[in-house]
Amino acid sequence: MDTPAAADPAERDSTPTDAPDRRIGVHDAGSMRALAHPLRLRILGLLRVNGPHSVGMLVQETGAASGSVSYHLGTLAKHGFVVPAPERERDGRERWWKSAHEMTVMHSEEFLGDPERREASEAMRRTVLESYHRELLDALDAEITLEPEWVAASDSSDGGAHLTIDEMRELSAELDALHEKWWARGRGREPKPDTRLVRWMTHVFPRSGS
Repeated sequence: MDTPAAADPAERDSTPTDAPDRRIGVHDAGSMRALAHPLRLRILGLLRVNGPHSVGMLVQETGAASGSVSYHLGTLAKHGFVVPAPERERDGRERWWKSAHEMTVMHSEEFLGDPERREASEAMRRTVLESYHRELLDALDAEITLEPEWVAASDSSDGGAHLTIDEMRELSAELDALHEKWWARGRGREPKPDTRLVRWMTHVFPRSGS
């Protein structure tokens, strides 16, 4: 499971020196529980997608109280997900933060025999899936504000087929390569009048009972 963003290794040479590392793996229950909170997950996503923020900027974007945002930033920092960004501070009155990595990686099969970590893993993944659901509904509501060509280029679909385990692995690998291609294309590109932030989400899983 990878969330919420990835980058192409070939792009590393062109990455600014203060850019985050590519991945952080989560293996302990504490780290997973840290991301099982909707506001913490949203704060981390904002820092990864939109770059460093001050506490005040995060308050504006999330609608949460300043004390709450600071508390959750502290929790994320404790587990290595975010770090201070003092280079962004101008007058020293407000602290800035940035993400320490571009993507969180978790292998849930590691926790099947460990009840504590399995429960923490499930809690984190449920929070991630709920955030996807909210984001998709927000996108649906926002369609009325978009030009018709952007709506026409959007897609929401699903599929299913009887596959072997090797074929399922191949499907997952092909989708991962597709993500990497388009992330590399738009990574680091400055917003322009003809661009929008485009999101994609895919899930590959065996249906229960099949």
